[in-house]
Amino acid sequence: MSESHPEPHSPKQTSKLNSLRAAVLGANDGIVSVASIVVGVAGASNSKGAIFTAGLAGLVAGALSMAAGEYVSVSSQRDTERSLLLKEKDELKLYPDEELDELTKIYQAKGLTKKTAIQVAKELTKQDAFAAHADAELKIDPEDLTYPWQAAFASAISFLLGAVIPLLAITLSSQKYRISVTFLSVITSLSATGIISAKVGDANKFKATFRVVMGGSIAMAITFAIGRLVGARVT
Repeated sequence: MSESHPEPHSPKQTSKLNSLRAAVLGANDGIVSVASIVVGVAGASNSKGAIFTAGLAGLVAGALSMAAGEYVSVSSQRDTERSLLLKEKDELKLYPDEELDELTKIYQAKGLTKKTAIQVAKELTKQDAFAAHADAELKIDPEDLTYPWQAAFASAISFLLGAVIPLLAITLSSQKYRISVTFLSVITSLSATGIISAKVGDANKFKATFRVVMGGSIAMAITFAIGRLVGARVT
């Protein structure tokens, strides 16, 4: 018995997958950013208060920066999409025949014969011309535009959830083990985000996990070395 072919993703399913991938990447950024900060400060100072303050500042600043960046990015994307949709509406009103011909050529380019493409274009136009062009020509779902505030909030939350892991690990550990505990917690959490991102993107789990773990480990090692160097020079 042959294995059934998986169902293709709908635009809304793709949007959800992209949101999940963005959340995982946001958490990954939070883990690496704050881990690098607290480990760097720990390399220069044994003061738990200084380490916690620096980590907390990095957590808040990073979350706000992620939210602001995502808001601006998604707002620009949404404005562009709405502009394209409005332009398409006007073109459908002013040039219906030309738009029908354009839709026909799109389906011909996808492999349909001219006769079939014309039939498909006419039927879709009769049902909902605007939706047909938004999907085939613009690759936009008018009913599923991303909301800037929603994206900004999700980005900030995912960063916070990731950032709190190294912050708690280093502040709750004893001075003797705080670096090793932080490294271990970060490697474990990065391994988890690597596996999740690979699963979401249907990629090789080992390669994806190796990349994020190595990247985070190198970042922490460099900042710790810099902290040690600066701390030795200052003191």
